[in-house]
Amino acid sequence: MTCLSVTALAFPAADVDLDTFFDVSLDLLVVRELDGRVVKASASWFTTLGYQPEEIEGKDLPRLIHPEDMPATRLSIAEVEKRRPGDPVLGQINRYRHKAGHYVSLEWRAHRLGNRVYGIARDVTEKVAAEQALREATAAAEAANAAKSDFLANMSHEIRTPLNGVIGIVDALSRTDLTPEQAEMVSLIASSGVTLERLVSDILDVSKIEAGHLGLESRPFDLDEALAAPLDVMRLRAEAKGLSFDIRRDADARGLFVGDSTRIRQVLENLLSNAIKFTHQGSVAVAIAMDEDSDGLTQLTLRVEDTGVGFSADHAARLFDRFSQADATITRRFGGTGLGLSICRSLVELMGGRISAASTPGVGSRFTVEIPLVRAASLTDHDARQRARATEAERPIAALRVLLAEDHPVNQRVVQLILAAHAMTVVTVADGEQALAAFQAETFDLVLMDMQMPGMDGLTATRAIRRLEAERAAQARTPIVMLSANAMAEHRDQAQAAGADLHVPKPITAASLLAGIQAAMAG
Repeated sequence: MTCLSVTALAFPAADVDLDTFFDVSLDLLVVRELDGRVVKASASWFTTLGYQPEEIEGKDLPRLIHPEDMPATRLSIAEVEKRRPGDPVLGQINRYRHKAGHYVSLEWRAHRLGNRVYGIARDVTEKVAAEQALREATAAAEAANAAKSDFLANMSHEIRTPLNGVIGIVDALSRTDLTPEQAEMVSLIASSGVTLERLVSDILDVSKIEAGHLGLESRPFDLDEALAAPLDVMRLRAEAKGLSFDIRRDADARGLFVGDSTRIRQVLENLLSNAIKFTHQGSVAVAIAMDEDSDGLTQLTLRVEDTGVGFSADHAARLFDRFSQADATITRRFGGTGLGLSICRSLVELMGGRISAASTPGVGSRFTVEIPLVRAASLTDHDARQRARATEAERPIAALRVLLAEDHPVNQRVVQLILAAHAMTVVTVADGEQALAAFQAETFDLVLMDMQMPGMDGLTATRAIRRLEAERAAQARTPIVMLSANAMAEHRDQAQAAGADLHVPKPITAASLLAGIQAAMAG
């Protein structure tokens, strides 16, 4: 609505016929004395509020104002009467009682001239109702988003918990003596579990993107460590398919950077997985480059090329759309949901970068990702730390006494099988209350704590353990690793805030659990 001007009311009566002006105005016009008595009212009072001008004139207006609006109205009246030249004209919205009994919302502008106040008002009942409806709709949407986030967290836990059992048990089984036929079947189960875990992650990511809840971390990370896992896993997958796998890396494409290593790794893993899936013969290659300027700003470039089926220029336009693949036969021939590249684009753009693709059908494809990063340490310092860590890593993991708090029997067994191979003693409890009692009664080198358990959950138990340690001044701090099917960043932050030293997301494998234990014990 445009601002309501009062300057037109501040004119000599001799120049304009006020009666005519008051008769034709669609807005409500009024002139009152400083004591509140109305001197003149426009005919529009009847059309808007049902009162003839003579029913308004000679009386005070506040008698028509809604009681709840009176305090604010009194402040507005005082502001108008005390306003100095040059001060801004402030407006006010209040409710006036219609002659029929209901209330109408009016938006006012007023100005004092001499011993009189000139006011103009407009019916904004529909506007106020629309704004209220918008506020209610916004509140409902926020509540729905909060409910959606809770649902996603619960679904993540409920799906990942049994999935962790499948992947963990299969991982432990694969390390035993198997016949070739058994090894093949275990490999197929493991592959299916990984595929299912990735599908669950994609669906959760899309839901978070839609809800605007997909946040990024900004933490120091080692580029080699961030890229090692997807490169190693995808190399094995490519070689198993009979494809050559080539890595070309610039000498300075290493070091410590600040950013979200998890999302960078996710993007690379997705692009490499697609390249291998759509390539029947030939090769998959990844190039890793780093461009650095004099200000210390760097740009990481990841380029993935393959000799696969490729796609046409027409399909390239919608390649990064959600639930889209190059053509309808892709899903039937290769599987997939069409979510991966859409998620990649969203993640890269959130990190301030860009992703592009080029292809020739039947020849191959090339995907290029550019992400801005900032170095957290010089290459000299980084290389020195790497040498020190390599020396530390050569030391075997000590035989530890471990307290495991996990309510799911399968997940209990997964951890027990992994740690048994390293001669660790494991005391297992099923909830946080039992974990706290065991910690009070015995001494442990490490605590593995599931986040979601019945009764006292892992976060509450961790806080209780930290309080207990604080009360026992002589007791050293015991490392706590939080094991959680909740893979969202906020749950990792919650674990850290509760006092956990590390968060290891499920599904758990021997490699991820042992790496977490080693990191927690080293810290």
